[in-house]
Amino acid sequence: MTELHMMHASNHVQQSPFDTIPRMFWHFVAERGEAFMMRQKEFGIWQSYSYRQVGEITTEIGAGLISLGFEPGEVIAVLSNTCKEWVWSDLAALSAGGAVNGIYPTDSAAQVEYLCNDSNAVYLFVEDDEQLDKYLEIREQLPQVRKVIVFDMEGLSKLDDPDILSLDRLRQRGRVYLQSNRDIIKKRIGSRTASDLAVLVYTSGTTGKPKGAMLSHANVLASTTTLLEFLPRNQRRERVAFLPLCHVAERIFGAYYAILSDARMNFVENPETVFDNIREIQPDIFFAVPRIWEKLYSSVTIALKEATPLEQWAYNKAVAIGKEASSYREEWKPVPPHIKLKEWLARKLVLNNVRRMIGLDRASLGVTGAAPISPDLIRWYMALGIEMCELWGMTEVTGGATCNPAGRAKPGSIGIPLPGTEVRVSKEGELLVRSPQVFMGYLNMPEKTAEVLVDGWMHTGDVGRVDEDGYFYITDRMKDIIITAGGKNITPSELENQLKFSPYVTDAVVIGDKRPYLSCLVMIDQENVEQWAQERNIPFSDYRSLARSKEVIDLIGQEIQKVNTQFARVEQIKEFRLIETQLTAEDEEMTPTMKLKRKLVNQKYAELIESMYRRAA
Repeated sequence: MTELHMMHASNHVQQSPFDTIPRMFWHFVAERGEAFMMRQKEFGIWQSYSYRQVGEITTEIGAGLISLGFEPGEVIAVLSNTCKEWVWSDLAALSAGGAVNGIYPTDSAAQVEYLCNDSNAVYLFVEDDEQLDKYLEIREQLPQVRKVIVFDMEGLSKLDDPDILSLDRLRQRGRVYLQSNRDIIKKRIGSRTASDLAVLVYTSGTTGKPKGAMLSHANVLASTTTLLEFLPRNQRRERVAFLPLCHVAERIFGAYYAILSDARMNFVENPETVFDNIREIQPDIFFAVPRIWEKLYSSVTIALKEATPLEQWAYNKAVAIGKEASSYREEWKPVPPHIKLKEWLARKLVLNNVRRMIGLDRASLGVTGAAPISPDLIRWYMALGIEMCELWGMTEVTGGATCNPAGRAKPGSIGIPLPGTEVRVSKEGELLVRSPQVFMGYLNMPEKTAEVLVDGWMHTGDVGRVDEDGYFYITDRMKDIIITAGGKNITPSELENQLKFSPYVTDAVVIGDKRPYLSCLVMIDQENVEQWAQERNIPFSDYRSLARSKEVIDLIGQEIQKVNTQFARVEQIKEFRLIETQLTAEDEEMTPTMKLKRKLVNQKYAELIESMYRRAA
């Protein structure tokens, strides 16, 4: 079924009355006024903000930036956890005619330096003193950053630095500037067109350096209007905003799609309170990466261990009934009346309580994306009565390219192409995408852009197939980029190459695809480690006993720790094991040049690899 074009892909996406993100936002500020747009919990109390209020705040921030010298087409960078100020700064910079580059709050100072320099960010917005410290460490390497704006000044009241000001101070500047430049934001919005750069999202590249994917206003609006057309809409529109806003998924779904669909953004207090906040917010559509769906499921299984035998029996019976009913839906068949009755009872007596416990008793739709998910996990949520839609896409296609339609999902598939998007399978088995959502290219990397954009088609790097109903499936990756269960793209060769700088490591294989964290199998350098052990009078009789020695394991642990400090938290190796067999070029898992073969290592050492994830289960 190669070279197959989908009929669904030609569905027309309705034309929107606006052609840039700021025009969309200000259209709804005018239309919705006092309706509440977002809220955030502060000191235990939810603080709400209307469209009009957010409009005023973003006008002040935008005017403040302009008063400092911000020009159309320039870039700001935001280094912060997901919060209301992130969205304010984003909308303000876009309204001032600029573009926005988001940086993961877990990124190291060295990564912040690279991302600011590559994007040529002229203003840097940071969340607090912790993020500000990263800038202070590298400020000499960032001459183009004119000012740093801090959201939360707690602990910084005595700071006296001409390059650093609070968000409140920036807003004050903006208010003063607006007195004599009332229409400046309106003028700046008018200076932008649909084809201008709006958003920069950095993705890990196989060469090691992150690549800045350039998304235009047209790309973003195509993506959001498509979701509006494809996903069902409810009267009660509550969203939980907690995934990183520098990631394309939360930026599109949590921010811009929320504005377009008139859904209220609810910002969690902090990353640790996500699950408590979900129970409070009771979202109607919940978008999350697989790791969150897995954690919600785990919370139920852990709670069950404390339950009485009767409660455990009732739960198992109810889930079995739910799965029986949803198996008919999975095959697109009507559920027989007697099973429907049993399902109604199971929900009334048990399953609704489970949904309430995880905060999803009002959720009619769950959307999962950014990394592969277990089909059985989808079926568990379906059994609870939550419609689960797996969405597939990538930064380079501005979010989603395919999705399972509500009511006709196929667990294990990535669904059908979204309206306005074409997907096909090349002769090599690679999934190709053509859509108004396909990005402008990689910033400063024309060669890399030319590699993935060929004749209007985006080469995704995913190997896949399509079934007779037009549903697509991912079967492999063209390259070895790891996508963790949290949706983070990681290039293992970067970590592996750093590890191989150690005199005690011959080779290493980083594991983490669809996993909660990275782990690593290490092949020690026999000669150097033997010498190290002899100098310290550490007893060993052969290679295996050397690799099993606590001191040697600690030594390699220290080497891994050194490498970890150069990477963001999500990119760090959390567990490792030493390969205890002395391998030669004759062994099947080794190349002639003594490099470990990733695929064979994953197969041959499957049990050893699993041992590194048991504590996370």
